[in-house]
Amino acid sequence: MDTNDKKTIQRLTVPCFATDVAHYLKPGSFMDMAQEIAYVSARSLGFGFEDLERFGTAWVLSRMHMEFPAMPRWREAVELQTWHKGFEGPFYVRDFRMLDAAGNPAVLATSSWLIIDTTSRRLLRREHLAERLPLDTECAESAIDEPCGKVVMPEGPIEEMAEHRIGYSDIDLVGHANNARYVVWAMDCLDYTEVSTRRVRSVRINFNKEVYAGETVEIFRAPVEGGWVVEGRVGDRSSFCVEILFA
Repeated sequence: MDTNDKKTIQRLTVPCFATDVAHYLKPGSFMDMAQEIAYVSARSLGFGFEDLERFGTAWVLSRMHMEFPAMPRWREAVELQTWHKGFEGPFYVRDFRMLDAAGNPAVLATSSWLIIDTTSRRLLRREHLAERLPLDTECAESAIDEPCGKVVMPEGPIEEMAEHRIGYSDIDLVGHANNARYVVWAMDCLDYTEVSTRRVRSVRINFNKEVYAGETVEIFRAPVEGGWVVEGRVGDRSSFCVEILFA
């Protein structure tokens, strides 16, 4: 892994455990890869996990938009890039790009992050970090031009699909359900024939409320043109809402 022109770059081969029955990279697996390289990049710039931990704070992902123009396949050599773009409104924005062996875009993504106090779990204002964020580390380039917007359930009937009790495998180093797990739950509540035979074109997700071990998430879905919107709720509050569109 190296840094070049304010980007952090990782060259890797898509592993079998990150792919589906058609040998394509799973959206949730891409989120796992993106999360790790984001931590590496932030640490190299002085505002990584350990840097924030010293102040009793942590990064949390709030929104993410992924586009899959050419979904990578098992054993394919790819290059994963990330860079931070500074602030957009209340959010810290980080973009990602995965290139195939020929240098063509395979995955494009933009993500919006917030900072929480790890004791109170309250969100902190962006000024908490802004004064410690070196301006010369920002990169104005965009993988996707606009940050991920709000995702909500469409009007009309919705269908309850599943309940998921949060357990050991869901929880990450921040102490809540990991961001990639939400996409896994959403994909699992869709018809297997559809998700195993149709290539995902785009995913947009909002993380609305942290979910902790022992809680139960009720998962609902509703059709939209080209795909589905899936929402998870704990009680009467939305924990996440994700739009999944197919090619």
